[in-house]
Amino acid sequence: MITSVKNEKVKEWTKLKQKKGRDQLGLFLVEGFHLIEEAHKSDCNIVEIIHTPKATIDYLAQYKCVEVTENVLQKITDTKSPQGVVAVVEKKLKQGSPNNRVLLLDNVQDPGNVGTMIRTADAAGFDTVVLGKGSVDVFNDKVIRATQGSIFHLSIYQADLLEEIAKLKENGVTVWATGLENATNMYEMPITEKMAIIVGNEGAGVHPSLMKEADEIVTIPIYGQAESLNVSIAAAVLMYHVVKL
Repeated sequence: MITSVKNEKVKEWTKLKQKKGRDQLGLFLVEGFHLIEEAHKSDCNIVEIIHTPKATIDYLAQYKCVEVTENVLQKITDTKSPQGVVAVVEKKLKQGSPNNRVLLLDNVQDPGNVGTMIRTADAAGFDTVVLGKGSVDVFNDKVIRATQGSIFHLSIYQADLLEEIAKLKENGVTVWATGLENATNMYEMPITEKMAIIVGNEGAGVHPSLMKEADEIVTIPIYGQAESLNVSIAAAVLMYHVVKL
């Protein structure tokens, strides 16, 4: 059992709380039984399981397990009431095709918003989420918690959105960007078999260069006095709208 927070292994695990450490080691942390079970059911490589004596391991015993004290687990987690189990997972997510329903995130910085949009994309039947420049790291612990496991169900990756839009259009995907100026009510636009939706930064919206490359700029009608919708809510409305086909 590891009992000291000064242990070298603990120092290594603690690095994974920061993007720099995750990038350097090629690993990330997944906390709690539900999220670990989703990682287990996917094709992710679970490197090791960190747990306290009280945590029930069950199927996780097939992995390399390291027992730690409560204070050590608290050191490597950000939640106040950890469930007593954390997985160290190789930083590689599912990627594949077809990309028939795609959500593109332009400079979306709030981890809760990103995690919620990944979860909603999964629920709405989307197959791909692409995070553009400036968006929060998808392996951020708050993003992972907000996805509730959906991070392991979809094709998710970070890329240059201009390049991605060009590829999507070459493959017959209709690309919508959300905006206000020169925009068309989403209910007036035809929905095609292959759709991609670009949503932008919480304050600035979608970058003009991406707007220019989109097939259509669409807006969600506001019936009350609110000026706008939260980006994750807007994404949810649009995603569920286009899956009607």
